Amino acid sequence: MSWGTELWDQYDNVGVHTQKGIDFCEKFTHFLKERSAVELEYARNLKKLVKNFQPKKREEDEYQFTWAKGFVDMIKEVHDIAGQHEVIAESLQGTVYKDLQNLMTELKQDRKKHLQEGARLQEQLRQMALSLDKAKKTYEKAFKESERALDNYRKADADINLSRADVEKQRIIMNQKAQQCEDCKNEYASVLQQFNSHQQEHYHTAMPMVFQQLQEMETKRITKMKDCVLQCAEIEKSVIPIINTCIEGMIKAAGSVNSAQDSKLVIDKYKSGFPIPQDVPFEDLSNMGGMVDNQNNSTSNKQTPSNPMKPSTVSSKQKKRGGLFGLFGSSKIIGLLGKVDDQKEDFSDLPPNQRRRKLQQKIDLIKKDMAKETAEREGILKLKDVYVSNPALGDPNMLAEKVEENAQKLDALQQELLKYEGYLAECEGKRRHSASGDSIHSSDSGHHAPHTISTPGTPHQQPHNVYAPIDGDEDGDEFGEGDVEFHVIGTCRALYPFEATNEGSVPMSENEEMQILEEDQGDGWTRVRKVDGTEGFVPSSYVQCHYLTSD
Repeated sequence: MSWGTELWDQYDNVGVHTQKGIDFCEKFTHFLKERSAVELEYARNLKKLVKNFQPKKREEDEYQFTWAKGFVDMIKEVHDIAGQHEVIAESLQGTVYKDLQNLMTELKQDRKKHLQEGARLQEQLRQMALSLDKAKKTYEKAFKESERALDNYRKADADINLSRADVEKQRIIMNQKAQQCEDCKNEYASVLQQFNSHQQEHYHTAMPMVFQQLQEMETKRITKMKDCVLQCAEIEKSVIPIINTCIEGMIKAAGSVNSAQDSKLVIDKYKSGFPIPQDVPFEDLSNMGGMVDNQNNSTSNKQTPSNPMKPSTVSSKQKKRGGLFGLFGSSKIIGLLGKVDDQKEDFSDLPPNQRRRKLQQKIDLIKKDMAKETAEREGILKLKDVYVSNPALGDPNMLAEKVEENAQKLDALQQELLKYEGYLAECEGKRRHSASGDSIHSSDSGHHAPHTISTPGTPHQQPHNVYAPIDGDEDGDEFGEGDVEFHVIGTCRALYPFEATNEGSVPMSENEEMQILEEDQGDGWTRVRKVDGTEGFVPSSYVQCHYLTSD
């Protein structure tokens, strides 16, 4: 359908309509501009949110759990989604918005040109109409004057009182007016014919062409807006697969959370390796009087209370092992909590499990540094070979210093690796029977068994009264050793030979069978009875124990 045919008399309304179309197009561009700003702001806020919740350096230990890793993976996918919103904004502003801006500029120019042409044609038709109206009025005036002249002539011809000259004068006037009327009639007819011809051309050719151009302009605008809406949809559609991939990544991150694995990590991270404290024994104070006397009689001939290296009695040993205050000794607090100001090089101030984990991390770090230095060394040697084969590229002697420096670094790392592997081997040997921090710490004054190198887990052979006395109970040898009877709780076999070097311990030979009287209470020593009836302490890591089933 053509506007020129259907809307031939609606030129003004067509002009208003095309202006509304351009205004709507401009409104669409404002929408795209604001939509792009919203997408950019959303992406910026998402990225800022992800940045705020990224794991910090001090929180690295926390992010080893699967629930924390799942969260980190999720916010990475959120960061990628933010990037896709930036793509949407850039595409809308860089493609669709610019196309609409160019379209509006073109439409405004075309509309102005077409409306000017239409206005010119309209003005031309109006001038023709004015000429026609003027010719018509002139003809009407001339016709009326001719009619009056004819009436005057008839009256003069009928009047007998008038002379023949007066009658002739009226006849001449009548003929003149008739001739003028005829000329005006012919002029009017000519102008009318021209006007009709121009009007027909105006309404059937000239103006329909203007209408057609305006219609094509409007069609172009509508088609372009349709394409822009489709482009917006395509831009959104193009990022949906990537956003879906990000969502699938979030689902995968959720699936990677493993409560059992996290529970195991918590155990590995915080397990100290110390044994659970034994039950506190009941102390019958009514029988202590006789025990004190027997103890004083049995020990008076052997030692004096001032001897700092004397072994503690069995009763005091049991009392101080089982006492609640012994659990909260300073070394155990350090071991359990790991709160030390100056951490030792071999991490011996940490509980066994945490010490082994720290040592393994240190070994892995050293190996990583060694791999880096080795790769660097290989690169230097290859570059040196290139220089040797082609001296123009460089002097191979210049790399000798770097090779030597690299070799020194590798040697230092190798020595450090051996040192920490030794610490780890020592820790692995002690991990089943390690106790408080005092039994783990290396001591310059302590004496090691002769088989320290060949036998793993050799405990420090300190006197057996290493437990600090409880407040108010500083006299540790108050009770006699012979007043307490031990029951056999199991058997053990010696894995390595042992020479007793301090009081309270007994020697043993390899594969020797013994009875267990008291299990290791956390200090690395087990009380045994030999076949010949001798009782004493042996290192727990030197024997393989089999405990009897008890209630």
